Amino acid sequence: MRVSRKFQKLLSFDAVESLWEHVCRWAHPVSSRRILATLDLAELARLREAYPYRPNARRINAYENAARWIGINVERAQDLWLDRTPPLRILDLGCGAGYFLYVCRFVGHEGLGLDTDEEPIFRGTTELLNVHRVVSRIHPQVPLPDLGEKFDLITGHRVCFHRLARAPNGEWDEWASADWKFFINDIRTRFLKPAGRLLLDFNPRPDGSSFFTKKLRACFLSEGARIFRSKALLAADPNQRPRFKQTRRKIDKSL
Repeated sequence: MRVSRKFQKLLSFDAVESLWEHVCRWAHPVSSRRILATLDLAELARLREAYPYRPNARRINAYENAARWIGINVERAQDLWLDRTPPLRILDLGCGAGYFLYVCRFVGHEGLGLDTDEEPIFRGTTELLNVHRVVSRIHPQVPLPDLGEKFDLITGHRVCFHRLARAPNGEWDEWASADWKFFINDIRTRFLKPAGRLLLDFNPRPDGSSFFTKKLRACFLSEGARIFRSKALLAADPNQRPRFKQTRRKIDKSL
């Protein structure tokens, strides 16, 4: 079943979009090696010793593996053209270990994270990376805490705050369309600057299918989202069509 799905993906429009992302990154390279060289890898290893893996934790989430996560977050930054835009103020929802905001700072931006404090290693890594964060949980149809400012870009990667609880069959109970509409409106009216953008990137479902069911796709499109693979990009103005590509700026070609 999985082999069949993977084969279908090779022939799908999704594969064409993936290829386009790779081409864009290749055309404007950013050196993960240079960013990695600024980190204290020995201290990251000591953090893992201090905060060992939780039982049943997935090793894919080995956040002390800085090389892996810097590489992933460099790609995330490139896909949003953050290596080619003027300085932005960024809010990262579910900031986790803080690698995305660290990469953003390296290419000229400043940011703030928001996350729960349930993972002790995140406390250690964000402090090590000097990533500032607000500790808070995102609940359905509950406004986010007042952060005292508005942002040019708000991101959420590997979004899971919409998961409420596991049903007896192992499936997740999730936010309804009304919950997403409340959340998007809260972000737009209270946290985004007039030209700001909201980027939400979702994990695939357990069977490998897209997060965007027919109903959820319709919900996000009704809010003016541009849906690209696993991502939904929304503008501050629901009547505007958001773009991943932003204004160019001169950058250090050696990056």
